[in-house]
Amino acid sequence: MNPLDAKVTLVWGHSALNFALDITPGKPVSVLTLAGGLTARPTAHTAQPLVEILTARTGRARASHRFSETAIGQRLVFTGSERTQDGDWRQLRIDLRDEATGLHVQVFLRSAEGVPAVQSRVQVTNTGDTPVTLLGISSYSAGFHGNPVDDLDIVYGDSEWLGEGRWTRRPLRSGPVVGLGLAQHGQDGRGRFAAISTGTWSTGQQLPTGGLIDRNTGQAWLWQVEHNGAWRWEAGERLDGAYVALTGPTDLDHQWQHRLASGASFTTVPVSVAVSDDGLHGAAAALTAHRRALVRPHADGTDLSVVFNDYMNTLMGDPTTAKLLPLIDAAAKVGAEVFCVDAGWYDNDATWWDSVGEWEPSQTRFPGGIEEVLAHIRHRGLTPGLWLEPEVIGVRSPIADKLPAEAFLQRGGERVLEHSRYHLDLRHPSAVEHLDRTVDRLVEQYGVGYFKLDYNIDPGAGTDLDADSAGAGLLAHNRAHLAWLDGVLERHPHLILENCASGAMRMDYALLSRMQLQSTSDQQDFTRYPPIAASAPMSLLPEQAANWAYPQPGMTDEEIAFTMCTGLLGRLYLSGHLDRMTPAQQAAVGEAVAVHRNIRSTLASATPLWPLGLPDWADPWLALAMRNGDTTYLTVWHRGGPDSHAVLSLPHLAGREVEIETLYPRTLPAFASEFEAATGRLTLTDSGDAPVAARFLRLRSTTADPS
Repeated sequence: MNPLDAKVTLVWGHSALNFALDITPGKPVSVLTLAGGLTARPTAHTAQPLVEILTARTGRARASHRFSETAIGQRLVFTGSERTQDGDWRQLRIDLRDEATGLHVQVFLRSAEGVPAVQSRVQVTNTGDTPVTLLGISSYSAGFHGNPVDDLDIVYGDSEWLGEGRWTRRPLRSGPVVGLGLAQHGQDGRGRFAAISTGTWSTGQQLPTGGLIDRNTGQAWLWQVEHNGAWRWEAGERLDGAYVALTGPTDLDHQWQHRLASGASFTTVPVSVAVSDDGLHGAAAALTAHRRALVRPHADGTDLSVVFNDYMNTLMGDPTTAKLLPLIDAAAKVGAEVFCVDAGWYDNDATWWDSVGEWEPSQTRFPGGIEEVLAHIRHRGLTPGLWLEPEVIGVRSPIADKLPAEAFLQRGGERVLEHSRYHLDLRHPSAVEHLDRTVDRLVEQYGVGYFKLDYNIDPGAGTDLDADSAGAGLLAHNRAHLAWLDGVLERHPHLILENCASGAMRMDYALLSRMQLQSTSDQQDFTRYPPIAASAPMSLLPEQAANWAYPQPGMTDEEIAFTMCTGLLGRLYLSGHLDRMTPAQQAAVGEAVAVHRNIRSTLASATPLWPLGLPDWADPWLALAMRNGDTTYLTVWHRGGPDSHAVLSLPHLAGREVEIETLYPRTLPAFASEFEAATGRLTLTDSGDAPVAARFLRLRSTTADPS
């Protein structure tokens, strides 16, 4: 049967994923089904094309503010497909063509066996005789079919410096996607709910993860755009229901256009969609499993070494030998396994911001050389680490005049300057050589085994040097940055790389598929950190979430326990003046570190739950749970307020007998607990009078799952 002449349904997937493509003559090629499991679900054709392509010559088929209904997207016809397998990855290539422009489109889907999620990217090749000016291409677009828009919730996240990961779940109808009576008008709407990120802080404003959830059926999609630069996702309503479109940079949002010459190809940034019939928690579990499949294997594996970093509320970018040696001893005593010397190690004065880039150790800060400090770290059994901000060059740095002008991002022939720094353009070999020499020297000469790679400026739209547009230049630089990271890890496979950008301003899976951990914030107020830590697993793997725990000698016992609990259900990331603490205070910190080290291998295969719902920034009670088999670990924070108790929903434990144990702190009174087996509800009561308190619990089911 020729698919061009008759309706065909292309079905693909595995034990945990069901994908079906609708190929109907005269209608756009579209996703018929994206769901968990093998069972096909009968749904009607959806008008949302699988691929949307916006060009200057063809535009949209109907004017709107959305990235939908492009003329080419509606015209693309199916020409073939191919199924392959690469290890655990099942792969499908879908071939499409637009005869009018000569554009040949290939959609590459892949899904790990047993994981209800799919990754998608699109390659467009110009087989025509004339160039085509691309203005945007969706990496994946589909209708959320069979679900009334009135029943849908949208999930999205806002983020900024010190206030990362602020999630909202609300009815899709309560925002821009109001009921317009589209059927009466016989046309699709023109508005949409859009999340858009510009520049290179990929999570500095809004988050590339989002979702749709049917409140009645529990059907849920969670998606993520996997790009370390500019992106856009949107959800809206068409006549036949809701749709989703996920893209990288576009012309309208990001000054991106790409002139595709005859015979040339362009590939979009990857995106992923996870699916579940079990609501938010089910989709989050699916996306967590998918992220684990995406992450590059590391020698660090599931060891999840405990890191001590000297910066937060401690040395604050002013390290010296005299300050560091006692801090190293204290960090080793409480059980840290990595000691990272943060910012300032490379400068001879206290005004290093605009002089970075050469990365040579200071002689005034370390009279005996930094080798003395790094040797002491190794002597105490820890891996030595250094802070590095590789992509920037300060205006006072000698490197600023040594590298050619073409090694920097430019606009109109001038270097882009932001906050007294220039930005390297990693498309240029001189920029890459400079960074490779720096990393190789620090690893081979000084024995560094850990880098905190920070990133504290955003250069804006990009660079128009040797590029069709500023956005196109930035995308090429973004991809060169990823290639540089790959090269570093190929040369030094035992390196541990921490991703940081003024905290979590660049928390995306282009980077996190390569690096082992992510700084989740620069927030210095320990009472404001819990909503950041609790929400982090929506954006990244729990074992990658480096949540600061920064106990101080001036804290009360409850305050020390509070900040330590913040780090336990992630990658424990320590700071604080441990060297000034009393023995009892050090013991309290060491107790938390020991608890974390005992459970960390379990965290690397656990899935997140939010027993009080996704946290609000000002919530007095917050909770994050990690489920692994019959064991659930639970962190609960109480930040005051009139209610001394909280009721947590743990439906996976309903109908089961449960043992509840407070693992930390054991030296302070536990929260009183009452578990209602019939509903899976856990009531916790804080009877103390401290302004803040937190507890870390283990819940073990002692009976089989009734389901």
